[in-house]
Amino acid sequence: MKIDSQRYVLIVLFDNGVTKEVDFNKKLNDDFYCDLKNKLLFEQAKVDVGGYGVSWNDDIDISEYEIWNIGKTI
Repeated sequence: MKIDSQRYVLIVLFDNGVTKEVDFNKKLNDDFYCDLKNKLLFEQAKVDVGGYGVSWNDDIDISEYEIWNIGKTI
């Protein structure tokens, strides 16, 4: 996973070889993700154990399913 905090983008490589780019700009308006406007927090993204999603802290995460569905294949 790569993090581009200037654009609020995650680039995620799935184990099937597909790479997806997830633009969080629209999600930052959702109450659940609004704290990620803090670039320092956004940069703390990490892949969950087992690869089942990405988490920033105990309260903010996104599932691999949603990343797959909203991500743009690159």
